[in-house]
Amino acid sequence: MDRRLYLSDADKKIGGVCGGIGEYFNIDPTIIRLLAVIFTFMSVGTGLIAYFVAWAIIPSRPNRF
Repeated sequence: MDRRLYLSDADKKIGGVCGGIGEYFNIDPTIIRLLAVIFTFMSVGTGLIAYFVAWAIIPSRPNRF
């Protein structure tokens, strides 16, 4: 099975980045979000830039019919 990282469609607050990472690693997305917020405050905003870059790079899940 080919496991790929996609933006989350189901667990999305802003862009689906943290939800997608949580789905990929089978972790609660709330933990990923908490780590992202901590990283953003600890790095004086670099985490926010990293989030938007990830939002631009990580693809959306393709539609399956």
